[in-house]
Amino acid sequence: MNARFELTGSQTDITSYPIWAQDMVSSCADARRGIVEHEMWDAMRAATLDPQTTRNFMVGVWPVIERFPGYMSHSLLKTRYGRSPGDDLARRWLVRNIRVEQNHAEYWLNWAESAGVSRDEVLAAEPPKGSQALADWCEEVSRNDSLAAGIAATNYAVEGATGDWSQLVYESTVYAESLPISGRKAGLRWLQLHAAYDDTHPWEALEIVCTLMGHNPPVDQIEHIKECVRRSYVSMSITLDRCMDGVSSIRKWNEVAA
Repeated sequence: MNARFELTGSQTDITSYPIWAQDMVSSCADARRGIVEHEMWDAMRAATLDPQTTRNFMVGVWPVIERFPGYMSHSLLKTRYGRSPGDDLARRWLVRNIRVEQNHAEYWLNWAESAGVSRDEVLAAEPPKGSQALADWCEEVSRNDSLAAGIAATNYAVEGATGDWSQLVYESTVYAESLPISGRKAGLRWLQLHAAYDDTHPWEALEIVCTLMGHNPPVDQIEHIKECVRRSYVSMSITLDRCMDGVSSIRKWNEVAA
């Protein structure tokens, strides 16, 4: 019988969670580290990201930002009140936070405008080819997979890695000062809210996943959750790579033409 999990220690201490969850986090750490060490953030922190890459990033990642409340809505539809402690915990959390994510979409548009990419362009432009990898995966897993898998892939993995890189960029005084003084505070709001030390969503999501699955779920379920989390990190890397590839292609074409 699978023993019920109930958080008793600190929510932000990985040792408060079942051994299988600790192992899952550890086994996916290399893929998550790849996000944090992506070249996009070094250039952004140094305020050396060129206008085309900035545009690609704001436009290419927008589908994930815009659809995030939808991913959570797919998860909400899978809950049944009173069916299990995990369902009840997920239901309360999702209902409370879907509206918050809608506000985050507005903050992203403010950031884009502050960085020189107009709201209209973000809303209407075609994303760079291949940059839909993360948006497509989040849609697939949240719509078609289990409640635990959807929350693990989106609210734990995507939000967790986003908190890591957001903190790096938000702490850069050089980057902050590269934005126009007028509207700078609003432009940094999205980063501020997602900085790792200010965003508990990923930990809350991990608690929900563990409450749904219990202390000792079947091995195949553990492996599936692990695969979903890793795929989120890989899809995020692909999206970032494609946002930068567009600029590389333009540079190569210009070199050939010259």
